[in-house]
Amino acid sequence: MAKENLIPEVDIVIDQEAGVIREIKPEPKLRSKKAHEKRVNGAIYAILIAMSVIWLLPFILLVLQSFRVEYGGQVAYVIPKQFGLDNFKFILTETNFPRWYGNTLIIALFNSVLQTVIVLSVSYALSRMRFRGRKLFMKSVLVLGMFPGFLTMIALYTLLKNLGLTQEGAIPGLILIYCASSGMGYYISKGFFDTIPKSLDESARIDGATRFQVFLKIIMPLSKPIVIYTILMAFMAPWGDYVFASYVAFGKSDSYNVAVGLYDWVNTNDFQGYFTRFCAGGVLVAIPITALFLMLQKYYVEGVTGGAVKG
Repeated sequence: MAKENLIPEVDIVIDQEAGVIREIKPEPKLRSKKAHEKRVNGAIYAILIAMSVIWLLPFILLVLQSFRVEYGGQVAYVIPKQFGLDNFKFILTETNFPRWYGNTLIIALFNSVLQTVIVLSVSYALSRMRFRGRKLFMKSVLVLGMFPGFLTMIALYTLLKNLGLTQEGAIPGLILIYCASSGMGYYISKGFFDTIPKSLDESARIDGATRFQVFLKIIMPLSKPIVIYTILMAFMAPWGDYVFASYVAFGKSDSYNVAVGLYDWVNTNDFQGYFTRFCAGGVLVAIPITALFLMLQKYYVEGVTGGAVKG
């Protein structure tokens, strides 16, 4: 048995008045409690590390596959033996991927601006104004939000087709659909506005400010987190929309977004060849979203937590 295990832990205290050094032995219960906490924390950290590895593994494999240059027949190993930029060069020069990427970027930019304006306006009105039918409207929107959006796909497609906003006109059609119902997502923004004291509005109104001036010059400068959160959510939506986008742009490759275009690549007989190109396209799609999250993560978290305080 090691001798150091037999030496008890002690705390040294200097008594300045008596001029002596005293040793105080900690209680055994306190030492056992600290040891128990260390074991529990170690187990929690081990579980979190394992979960992180499991969560990150698919993304790591996707990035590795995007740089794979081996083709021809079945590839039985996961880690590529040869790396290169062949997949990126192919999708950027010999496919419609740049067109799909541009379509999605245009939709995302318009959607982030228009949807942010609509959502924040509706949220401010419901948070600050009191009018007849306000509660009924909020309850009705809450009930309608429980129904999945694809139930209205046939009616929406018919409407867009009559307006000439399908296939060749799919891009403005998708922008219209994304923004038209965006006011129904007012919950988090309204909760954030509820946390801002109404006395600020009342003081500005006494000084002669209009409702719009109060909203623009007082509420908006205090609502930076929720504004950034709304912009991020609106910008992300078009990048991952496949069902409705494929429905509106059906049969017209030039009107596809990246989700529809990339799905066509993996839905071919040459799965082995196009899968690596699909991975390369996925990496390019993730770049703008990842960059935005890294730059605006602080405000994103503040917007979510701030909007969850009051309903």
